[in-house]
Amino acid sequence: IDLIDRLDIIEMKNYDENLKIEGIGFHSLNVYKDYIYVAIRGYIVDGHTFINDSVKRGANAIIVEEFVETQEDICQIKVLNTRKALSIISSNYFDNPSKKVKTIGITATNGKTTTSFLLDEIYRIGGLKTGLIGSVIAKIEDQVTVSALTTPESLQLQEFFYKTNLAKLDRAVMEVSSSALELYRVNDIDFDIVSFSNFSREHIDQHGSFENYWQIKSSLIKNAKEGAIAVLNIDNEQIKTLVNQTRAKVVDYSINTDLGKIVCQDLQLISGRANFTVKIKEDILLPKLTIKKGSFQVKLKIPGYHSVENAMAAIVIALVDNIPIEAIQQGLRDFAGVERRFEFIYERDFIIVDDHFANIKNINSTLETLTDMEKNKTIIVYAIRGNRGRTVNRENAEALVAWKDKLGIDTIIASRSIGAVGSKDKVSREEEDVFKKVLDKSDLNYLIYDTLDEAISLALSKVEPNDLVLLAGCQGMDHGGRVALDYLYSKDPTLDREELYKPLVKRVSEVGL
Repeated sequence: IDLIDRLDIIEMKNYDENLKIEGIGFHSLNVYKDYIYVAIRGYIVDGHTFINDSVKRGANAIIVEEFVETQEDICQIKVLNTRKALSIISSNYFDNPSKKVKTIGITATNGKTTTSFLLDEIYRIGGLKTGLIGSVIAKIEDQVTVSALTTPESLQLQEFFYKTNLAKLDRAVMEVSSSALELYRVNDIDFDIVSFSNFSREHIDQHGSFENYWQIKSSLIKNAKEGAIAVLNIDNEQIKTLVNQTRAKVVDYSINTDLGKIVCQDLQLISGRANFTVKIKEDILLPKLTIKKGSFQVKLKIPGYHSVENAMAAIVIALVDNIPIEAIQQGLRDFAGVERRFEFIYERDFIIVDDHFANIKNINSTLETLTDMEKNKTIIVYAIRGNRGRTVNRENAEALVAWKDKLGIDTIIASRSIGAVGSKDKVSREEEDVFKKVLDKSDLNYLIYDTLDEAISLALSKVEPNDLVLLAGCQGMDHGGRVALDYLYSKDPTLDREELYKPLVKRVSEVGL
């Protein structure tokens, strides 16, 4: 296969069609002899400044957006966008691997991770060999690696699909983030099923505006190929507009209304966990499958109303993929959850819930579920968000103020998470101030501590039987569960240590502790 096939080439210098290419690199430290180096312009670093470094390390060709002076007369291929070029040549290098495995792309503002894990469990129960890639892990059957990005750079992504081919997997399930769409990482992935389950304000600091965020997010559906299936939650008015804006065959569903082809009915939340009926209102004709009219019961092991949203997305994807209803039911019944997604990490005389608390929709779902749970008082520990946290901290503070009366809270315990995050996620003065500014205008009090240890220890020192403690926050609260359980064990060493720490055993966020 010609590596540069399909590239929109502007101009070439020193091109040799017999040039030997042994690999691809977009970071100069990952370039070796006879590699082609792709110079990516990042938000902070411009890869063009490292071209000579890549040549010294053995690169014999480079892809650029502008020609540069090099110490050798090396092959230079000039293109308009090197990120797009990286996606194309990576796909070519690995022989378009996503075309050889049935691929499911899942996007949403919230719940991508849980939905993908739920679907992976359903497929496993259904007897399929699966790969999974997203913000928590990348998995090929039982081989698991920690994910650095929600969706990896296109080179690693194409290599992942190449490995799924080698492993002869039946399905590959992928979270598709707005960053991946904006930065062309998934441009050359051949999706067979795409899903869009919810949409709300998030990543505005990154994308510039809510409108830009929508255009990027919706492109997964708009650009779906003819013959693909698009699974859409039409409870959301914006997602509903996509029904007629895609070449894919649309199967829509609803949780809160009776408008979708597939709907959720008779929802009950018992101790925070949901039972409901899935109703298929009429026969759904797909190219190679007819989903028969009917209904079936679902019981979730994982708590929270937002788990119903995630489960419905997974259910409909599984149905359009011809997975037996019995496998769907068992998968949902068995699935214990994803770390830090409304996760119960302690459930004895009182409850500790650990939640990622990423944005306004997520926080509202979390707090609404808390109001439905039987408890005495609610104690909230919030990790102030660093790294593009201005919008998130403001909206989360507004939501806490809005829910304070229903939850019966008068004080928020907050933390800057110093010592628990790296420099990238350090809380800036501005990110802290937007949080404080909202609360200062309300009658909701707050206490802010430098460390998680201080904040969580205070919260747990106040806890009484039948109370609920919520550990809330993104990266800053990743180690909060460990801090909380350490505190409990220090106060009562007679606790069964193995049982106490069980929720943390397989946590990705525990790596390096």
